[in-house]
Amino acid sequence: MAKYRIAWLPGDGVGIDVLEAAKIVLDRVGLDAEYVPGDIGWEFWCSEGDALPQRTLDLLQSVDAALFGAITSKPVKAAAAELVPGLRDKGLSYRSPIVRMRQLFDLYVCLRPCKAYPGNALNYKEGIDLVVFRENTEDLYAGVEFAPVPQELADVLGRLAKPFGHFGKLPGDQYAISCKINTQLGSERIIRAAFDFARKFQRKKVTVVHKATVVRATDGLFLEAAKSVAKDYPEIQLDDANIDAMTMWLLKNPFNYDVLVAPNLYGDIVSDLCAQMVGGLGFGCSGNIGEKLAVFEPTHGSAPKYAGQHKVNPLATVLAVKMMLDWLGETDKGAALEHAVATVIAEGKVKTYDMGGSHTTLDMGRAVAAAL
Repeated sequence: MAKYRIAWLPGDGVGIDVLEAAKIVLDRVGLDAEYVPGDIGWEFWCSEGDALPQRTLDLLQSVDAALFGAITSKPVKAAAAELVPGLRDKGLSYRSPIVRMRQLFDLYVCLRPCKAYPGNALNYKEGIDLVVFRENTEDLYAGVEFAPVPQELADVLGRLAKPFGHFGKLPGDQYAISCKINTQLGSERIIRAAFDFARKFQRKKVTVVHKATVVRATDGLFLEAAKSVAKDYPEIQLDDANIDAMTMWLLKNPFNYDVLVAPNLYGDIVSDLCAQMVGGLGFGCSGNIGEKLAVFEPTHGSAPKYAGQHKVNPLATVLAVKMMLDWLGETDKGAALEHAVATVIAEGKVKTYDMGGSHTTLDMGRAVAAAL
């Protein structure tokens, strides 16, 4: 019997391709694991009206971790149009399965390391080593949205929210509302996770990314939670910056930053910027981490136009495998895998198209495996 049970969730498009490369690497690493395939993605939405079927949720209840490829997501109307005819009149509403997964399993930490490996011609600057902690279950991704806006909600907002003003005079189908929800618990635990990481790995500073100057209630709560938590970590500097200024300062002075922590939307934005600074989304890995389960993935999308061509860079997925190994406690294997990735990048003999080469997704997987 295998030591670990891993849910294998390729998803859509190039997610299938990059997980093929990941399997080549995992086989060479020699992880004692059973890889159990799970159904997730666009084809299951079209045929069943559910991109994350109950059978996959049941699978996730029984595994040690999951490796996830990529998902195709489309606006609600476009999604409904692609349902099989028998499902189109049932009023089904599409929600991203990865967002649902994060919320259902309380995978509240989104951990996104962004490291500039030496020799990568795509690096913005050599030596960048940033880690983003993104709150993963709340904020504008909470999924509390209204389009059209029901009259009873408009009436309540008209009474309680003075700035609501002219919006309430519009017909409900002429505007939409998305609720930004941040809780004390959610804010404190992601901030504490960032400080715990900084302490464990001897990082010197944690920067809180927010917009509390304008979004005073929710971002103000997040910032005040950070100030409170920081008191338990006197050896670590607390810094904060508005999200708009943060995107400028990261480009101007990337070495002034170390660990970043942010609410959901800002974390999504700033982590993509950090990924681009170390080579692009082909190098961006992510861990969705809870108390009992973690799901690891590349941060890129499904890129349907490249599906099946084995063209895209799988290193983001390979680095996600490294994160999974660390989560499982297989840190020696994780370190060896990261060293192999760094070796392949430094040698520059195997490059996918984004790196200026013509090697395939599987070529890169084999090169990393050979360097182990």
